[in-house]
Amino acid sequence: MLNNKTILVTGGTGSFGNRFVEYVLENYNPKKIIIYSRDEFKQFNMQNKMKRLYPEKSACLRFFIGDVRDVDRLYRAFEGVDYVIHAAAMKQVPACEYNPNEAIKTNIHGAQNIIEAALDKGVKKVVALSTDKAVNPVNLYGGTKLVSDKLFIAANAYAGDKDISFSIVRYGNVAGSRGSVIPFFQELIDKGESKLPITDYRMTRFWISLDEGVKLVIKALEEAKGGETFISKIPSFKITDLAQAMLPGCEMPEVGIREGEKLHEIMITTEDSMTTYEYDNHFIIYPQMVWANRKAPNPTGKKVEDGFSYSSGNNTQWLTVEEIQQRLKEEIGKH
Repeated sequence: MLNNKTILVTGGTGSFGNRFVEYVLENYNPKKIIIYSRDEFKQFNMQNKMKRLYPEKSACLRFFIGDVRDVDRLYRAFEGVDYVIHAAAMKQVPACEYNPNEAIKTNIHGAQNIIEAALDKGVKKVVALSTDKAVNPVNLYGGTKLVSDKLFIAANAYAGDKDISFSIVRYGNVAGSRGSVIPFFQELIDKGESKLPITDYRMTRFWISLDEGVKLVIKALEEAKGGETFISKIPSFKITDLAQAMLPGCEMPEVGIREGEKLHEIMITTEDSMTTYEYDNHFIIYPQMVWANRKAPNPTGKKVEDGFSYSSGNNTQWLTVEEIQQRLKEEIGKH
């Protein structure tokens, strides 16, 4: 699938981008991987790391300084690119709330720039990373990602006869990624704290590893025809169980839910159920568009019942404290 292909990753120096590049180098022989991002120091560190880990295969890497807000720079970067993975975004909820114009420029205008450049430069497939916060959004970050998702889905209608598809991959916070609860708890533990604050005792989250996130993107590249939203079937956990897994016997003061925070991560709404199909390891939400009628669902799937929803609160798979501890050990071992 990716052998002898040129792949560009926006926001490629982030947690996802690093693991995606490692996975591709370990499993494929790409012609070129372009890391498109705006922080030259992160690119420098990533370049050195990849040279150390993959001394022979890292020669295919290209580090391209640029911002998704800059459409001219994107046009230059997309020259000869086969596949684009769009991971760049302003993701921190408080930062987006305080700097709404900046979030709109990156998450919405940037998405439109990606679409324009991909359509005009002969890109074959674009996979955009979404978030649970785009579903029934309650904060600006979620609102901008909802618009971004809609833009990428609608972009398929503008492809005409061009051999290109735009699809979406949706998941919540990746376990251990920057800004997630695991490194926050770990920082408190490293400081010798005996209490781990819980915003709400009822809170639940999905557990997805970086590898699982990367594999879902690969699946979208392989299967997408245009307009689909791919969602992994993954287990849920209680935030209180995570705290006990990381610091057994700790006190857990309830400090109150933060502005813009949800009790549960929602991936599929009841409204989405009308066009959602279930597969062995994932769901696909197909677009509710007239142009999408010509794109029949993958026949190996089964349509979910109307009214179905998928959230970390109503999941059928749950991690125990012991299972969380095991997964934490596995993640530490990998990274």
